[in-house]
Amino acid sequence: MNQTPDPVQRIRYIYGATLPPSMADWVIEDLTGRGAAARYLARFLVPILPVLALFLLVPAPLWVGLSMMALLYLPLIYFAVALMYVYRRHRLTQHGLDPDLADIAERRRAEVERAAYELRHGRA
Repeated sequence: MNQTPDPVQRIRYIYGATLPPSMADWVIEDLTGRGAAARYLARFLVPILPVLALFLLVPAPLWVGLSMMALLYLPLIYFAVALMYVYRRHRLTQHGLDPDLADIAERRRAEVERAAYELRHGRA
């Protein structure tokens, strides 16, 4: 049974709540499927923008406020990207799923490359 969360469940999920086991397929797709990286980055990087925009209210030239925003936002981007794999494994574990699913796409890609290599070099 492939269920999707309702809007309230989805908002709770974004903020760290777990979904019922009946939605495990949706969780796996959300964390490992197509567009998972973009969704992850959007969930981390978009909500902070209004808070950072408060720096634009500083009584100074525009570049000062933008610079202060950049000093906080650029490291946030860096660490969000760096910790993406750790976060996905944590969320899978949180939902009672195998954390090794976090790199399932890389494993499939490696299997295809290995099969192609073995085919080219006569090891198939």
